[in-house]
Amino acid sequence: MTKDNIDCKTIDFTDHWNKAYIKNPTEKLGWFEKKSQQTLDLIKESKLDKNATILNVGSGSSTLIDNLLEEGFSNIYANDLSENSLKSLKNRIGESNKVQFIVDDLVNSKKINKLKNIDLWNDRAVLHFFLNDDEVKNYFNLLKQVLKPNGFVIIAVFNENGAEKCCGLPLKRYNAAMLQNELGQEFKLLKSFNYTFINPYGGERPYIYTLFQRQQ
Repeated sequence: MTKDNIDCKTIDFTDHWNKAYIKNPTEKLGWFEKKSQQTLDLIKESKLDKNATILNVGSGSSTLIDNLLEEGFSNIYANDLSENSLKSLKNRIGESNKVQFIVDDLVNSKKINKLKNIDLWNDRAVLHFFLNDDEVKNYFNLLKQVLKPNGFVIIAVFNENGAEKCCGLPLKRYNAAMLQNELGQEFKLLKSFNYTFINPYGGERPYIYTLFQRQQ
C-alpha cells in the first residue's frame, strides 16, 4: 500500500496496476485473502451449475480462481486491467482449459463487451475505484450487456465506513441502496451484509457484500 497522492485525471491506470503487481508478491498485496469465503458463500446461495459461466472482473492474482476450480466450476473468465496480475495468476494455477484470461478495461471495454450469456458477474473491490459518473455508467452498462436473463451479480466494495484510499487511489464508497440504484429495478437484491476484512498488514477494511439477480 502507498500513501502517495495521485492525480487520477492524469494517471496511467494500466501502468499503476502493473507496477503494483510487480512490486509485491500476491500474499503481500493489501487486498489479499487466503480464501474468498464470503464470495464463495454467495455463489453457493445462487445455486449455479458447475458449468455456469462466471466472469470475475478485476481478478488480479486472486485466489478466488483457485477456489472456484476447487469447487468444480469449469467455465471461468478472469479479467483484469493489469496483464502482470493475470500472468501471476496463470503461473500459479497452471494451464487450464477451464479458465480464460482477459486483459480489458471495464469502463472502455474492447473484449468483455463481446461476451454473452454470463451467469455470474463477480466483483470484489473494483467498482469503488471508478469515481466519475461516466465511468460508473459504463461499468453498469457493460454488466447489463453481458449478463444473461436471471443471471446473478455479486458486488463487494468498501462500505460507507470503509477506507478512503486503496493502493494510493481514492475510492467511492457504497451501500446496498446505491448499488440497487445503479443496477435498476430489473435487478432484485437477494442478500447484503457488511464484512470487515483484515488485510495482510492487520488493517481493518469494512466492505459491503451484495448478491443481486436479474429479474427477466
